[in-house]
Amino acid sequence: MIKILNPFLLLISALLFNSCNPSKDPTLVKFNGQIQGTYYAVTYYDKDGRNLQIEIDSLLKEFDHTASMWVDNSIISKINRNDPTVEINQDFIRLFDLSNEVYQRSMGAFDPTIGPLVNAWGFGFADRMKVDQHVIDSLLPLVDFAKVRLEGNIISKADERIQFDFNAIAQGYSVDLLGAFLEENRITNYLLDIGGEVLAKGKKPRGESWRVGIEKPLDNATYGEGLKAIVKLNDKALATSGNYRKFYEEEGVRYSHTIDPKTGYPVQHTLLSVSVLAGDCASADAYATVFMVMGLEKSKAFLNDSQNMEAYFIYSDELGNLRTYFTQGFKEIIIEEME
Repeated sequence: MIKILNPFLLLISALLFNSCNPSKDPTLVKFNGQIQGTYYAVTYYDKDGRNLQIEIDSLLKEFDHTASMWVDNSIISKINRNDPTVEINQDFIRLFDLSNEVYQRSMGAFDPTIGPLVNAWGFGFADRMKVDQHVIDSLLPLVDFAKVRLEGNIISKADERIQFDFNAIAQGYSVDLLGAFLEENRITNYLLDIGGEVLAKGKKPRGESWRVGIEKPLDNATYGEGLKAIVKLNDKALATSGNYRKFYEEEGVRYSHTIDPKTGYPVQHTLLSVSVLAGDCASADAYATVFMVMGLEKSKAFLNDSQNMEAYFIYSDELGNLRTYFTQGFKEIIIEEME
C-alpha cells in the first residue's frame, strides 16, 4: 500500500532542516600589523567570520619572548648572556632541532651560532666593529653549531662567548605557528605573510589558488614596488632571502647581511635573491639563506640532490642585467614572469 504524505508536513520539515543546516558562504577576513621589526598580513576564509587578530598578536608577541634578540628577557637573549635562570620552552627546542637539521644538510652553510659575526658586521643588536682579518680570526672559533648541545632542557656551549642568532629561520617558524593556530581553529583556507615569508593553505571559495608576488631585487625599494614574477601557491610555503635590502657601503665596497659562517665575511657573488618553495615556512626560510651563502652554482647542485624543495634565483650577469634560474617544480607554479 502506498502512503501519501501530507504536503504541509513536508514543507514544515524542509524549513526545519534548512534552518538547522545553513549553507552560508565563508567570510573573508583580512588584517595586518607590525611584529619582529616588519609587517605581517593575514587572510583567511571562515564560516563563522571570526576576526582572530588579538589572538594572533598575542601569539607573535609570545614568540618574541622565545627567539627575539631585541627582547632583553627572551630565551635566546638569556642563553646568549649565559643567564642561569633561563627556562627553555618547546618552541626553542624545535628551532634548535630544525636548525641542526639544516646545519647538517648544508655542511655548515647555515649556522645559528653566527651571532658574534652578525654583530661585528653591524647587522645584529650590537654596534658595528672595525672588522679586519684579526677580528675575523678571533670570532670564527665561536661560530660552529657543533660546539653547542641541547640535552633535555639544558643548552651547553663549548665556549660561553658563543651566541645564537635564529633570524634566518625564526620568521618562517613564526609563520608556521600562525598556520597551526588557524588549523586548530578549524580554518583551513588561508594566506599568511610575515615580512615576505609566506604560507598558503587550501584555496579561495571558488577553487582559485592563492597568488603571491616575487619582488625584483631593487636597492632601497619599498615592499611591493616591483615584481619579477607572480606565482600560485597551494599548501606550500615560500620564503625569499636577498642582499638588496640589508647592506651598507664603505669605501666603495658593499657589505651585505648574508655572512658566510666559514669565511666570516659577507658573501660576494652575483646572486641577488632566492625564493624557496617548501612544505613548511621554517625550512623555506632557512634554505633561502643557505642558497644565498652557497651562491647559484652550488645551490643548483644541492637542489639536484634534494626532494620536496624548489627555488627561483635572481642574479646579475657580467653586464649587470637581471637574469633568472628556476627549478622545474617552480616553473609549474609561475603564472607570469616580468622583465
